[in-house]
Amino acid sequence: MPAIARYKFLAGQLQHLSYATLSIDRVLAYRNGSLFLGSVLLQPLRYELLIWITNGMVRRLFPASSWGIRGERRRHPMELHTIGIDLGKTVFHLVGLNLRGEVVVHKKFSRKQLLHFTANLKVELIGMEACGGAHFLGRALREQGHEVRLMPAQYVKPYVKTNKSDYIDAEAIAEAVGRPKMRFVPIKSDDQLDLQSLHRVRERWVMRRTAVINQIRGLLLERGITLRKGRCHVDAALPGILEDASAKLSGALRVLLAQLKLELNHLQMRIDEADAVIKKTAGDNEACRRLVAIPGIGPITATAIIAAIGNGAAFKKGREFSAWLGIVPGEYTTGGKQKLLGISKRGNSYLRRLFVQGARAVLQQSAKQSSGLSAWLAQLTARAHHNVVAVALANKLARMAWAVLAKNESYRPPVLVDVAAA
Repeated sequence: MPAIARYKFLAGQLQHLSYATLSIDRVLAYRNGSLFLGSVLLQPLRYELLIWITNGMVRRLFPASSWGIRGERRRHPMELHTIGIDLGKTVFHLVGLNLRGEVVVHKKFSRKQLLHFTANLKVELIGMEACGGAHFLGRALREQGHEVRLMPAQYVKPYVKTNKSDYIDAEAIAEAVGRPKMRFVPIKSDDQLDLQSLHRVRERWVMRRTAVINQIRGLLLERGITLRKGRCHVDAALPGILEDASAKLSGALRVLLAQLKLELNHLQMRIDEADAVIKKTAGDNEACRRLVAIPGIGPITATAIIAAIGNGAAFKKGREFSAWLGIVPGEYTTGGKQKLLGISKRGNSYLRRLFVQGARAVLQQSAKQSSGLSAWLAQLTARAHHNVVAVALANKLARMAWAVLAKNESYRPPVLVDVAAA
């Protein structure tokens, strides 16, 4: 068979063959829909090909453009619009979406590998759940120039499809972070995390101190000795009980009570040290000094607010902050009939408890407050239970605290306006 005839035969079979055997070394070039050997037209083709004939073997080097002939894939630049990262202790799962919302990246990294991968990556938005380690990673990604947003896990859950896996969670995060009405968590600074850690350790010491006091009272009750509630009563009565020979306490129990007394003193010392650090921090921070001027807010509450919300920019108004604390009524409305329930108790329970305790302290000294606040409390106390009044006052104090932070203003006590004089 002549060479030209062999090439024509080959050209007719190329759409069906990945490899073909020839006895000569030539180059076949495709131009404008036709196959050429040098300048000789061999066979018109519908496929875009470039074929190299070497050692009796024909190889297809580039893919056919749009006709579907198989070949080596051309690499296109990766276009990422949104990234979702499912966080773990040591392993992080990443899913990337393009502008159309299609998944284009599935990867698993360690923390070091993840930061190396994102260092030179161009992406519009990175989303993560607000959980352990999220603030550190969020700050690290921001330092690389990325826009990072944290979301509460309960708001990501509706976007999880079918089963549970780390990649499915990461895809749900990537989808949720792009929603226009999604609520985000501000990334905390190192100072905020330090304050938050101090409050959490102090709270654990306080809980442990309460547990030791209750255990002391329970052990003494088994021996017929009753102590009044409160730490001050235990501190005052326990040394005398241990020294009283007529108390009919065994030697083993006296040793245990003495050890519990030492533990109680040690916990109290730790709590006093934490209180001193908190008081110094509140005095050095200008925002805390403005918060302390509000009734019912002391150094502990002021620093806890700063650790939780910073400057309050995450909330558009004071009611959003009080709703985040869970001190507004829950709502169950259906059929056009509004039904308000008790307070929702969602959000930061530690900060909510501090506000309620501060409100109870203000109620005990309501006569010493400003004229406007005293009149408001008197009217509310006359028609509502004192617990309801305490929660309502906590709501008001929370809104005041947000206004002081968000507007960067000093606290102005409410003053009762004299209508007659006006």
